[in-house]
Amino acid sequence: MDSKQLQDLCGRLPGAVRHLHGPPSNILVYAVGGKQFAYFKTSEPEAWRFSVRVSPERFVELTDMPGIKPARYMGRFHWVTIVRVEAMPEAYLEELLAWSHQRAMASLSRARRAELAGQ
Repeated sequence: MDSKQLQDLCGRLPGAVRHLHGPPSNILVYAVGGKQFAYFKTSEPEAWRFSVRVSPERFVELTDMPGIKPARYMGRFHWVTIVRVEAMPEAYLEELLAWSHQRAMASLSRARRAELAGQ
């Protein structure tokens, strides 16, 4: 799976909204109900690096793997950055993305979740 395919997958999740933030942050953010669940860096030298929120247990596991590091400024909230998306197994990326999306949905009110699910 490459970055473009992963972006398409992010956009197909229920209630997902895409926001492009220009300089100085240069990130493409995917959110649900105003809560971020994934983002891509869009400027060089880090273009198309993928960041996602993970569980505390997964954070420790993932940051020990080569090519995965704590996300800049967001690592303390258990976000990781995957440097080369194409090097990760597709099923694993989908699992991480689904968990992050579910975590963002769970932080919304019950009424807001129902509204987004009915879109």
